[in-house]
Amino acid sequence: MTPDTLLPGLEIPANTPGLIALPASHCQTFHAGKNGVTHVVATADRKVEFIAMETTCLALVRSAMGYPAYYPVHPVRFEQPLKAVLMDLDGTSVRSEHFWIWIIEQTTASLLGKPHFQLEQSDLPHVSGHSVSEHLQYCIGKYAPGATLETARRYYFEHTHREMHEILQGRGKADAFTPSPGLKEFLLELKARKVKIGLVTSGLYEKAYPEILSAFRSLNMGDPLEFYDAIITAGYPMRQGKEVGTLGELSPKPHPWLYAETCRVGLGLAFEDRHHIVGIEDSGAGICSIRLAGFTAIGFAGGNIDESGTRGLCHHFCDDFASILERI
Repeated sequence: MTPDTLLPGLEIPANTPGLIALPASHCQTFHAGKNGVTHVVATADRKVEFIAMETTCLALVRSAMGYPAYYPVHPVRFEQPLKAVLMDLDGTSVRSEHFWIWIIEQTTASLLGKPHFQLEQSDLPHVSGHSVSEHLQYCIGKYAPGATLETARRYYFEHTHREMHEILQGRGKADAFTPSPGLKEFLLELKARKVKIGLVTSGLYEKAYPEILSAFRSLNMGDPLEFYDAIITAGYPMRQGKEVGTLGELSPKPHPWLYAETCRVGLGLAFEDRHHIVGIEDSGAGICSIRLAGFTAIGFAGGNIDESGTRGLCHHFCDDFASILERI
């Protein structure tokens, strides 16, 4: 097979810019050119690998937590009428990445006992777009190899609780959460078209809700719990002595489950409706999550889609919400 052969399901060439050809999958289970495998390619950030065969394709989602998973890649196309729009929170609906990176930075500073610690520019792709535990595991590996993930999580939630309380009280870090330009007009237009709207985030509820609440307050849009048809988060943090905890720490984006659950459980739309559903994301992990859930992916400028090598997985790539409305 030639490098420009289409990858089944993705329907893009194997040599699409951003994809890296590999001799074998990370787990060494599949080898290009052997046992029916035509290509093995990875996104530029190496978070997802695609194993292509003659008529099918598998996606291997790697895990910093030690739990990788394989998923079938379903063919995706967009058909009218549009039934639902699924939207990412951080970076798409609300500009907040700088705040959460700062929280990761503060957590690492606490681990090291160095209040003035700062992350490097090269760290940024590794501390956004994935789960809290994956972000922290990266920082432990690079800066604090003797620390435990449990200790890092404790510091993280201490900083998060303090800052969330301050923000909900109208204080806290200035400009922590601001709505993306055009968000209000976009959401109201979808409502006018009677399109269902789901909000999807890898963030835990206690950090996600203050974000969207803060944005809705500034837009005079009332209670986001009343506005959205479904809001799916990574759940609640697991704490010592409590049974209730998160599932999303092991199955965040780029796994498909948050988007799949928003659609199937939150909005009540069947898998057969997937061609009438679009997802909007500014991160490579989110784009992969949308595609693996079986939906049309629209990339939103400002995140790490280009850097992660996932622009080729987007059906459209838009700079603003007005451009998205033109395409849906």
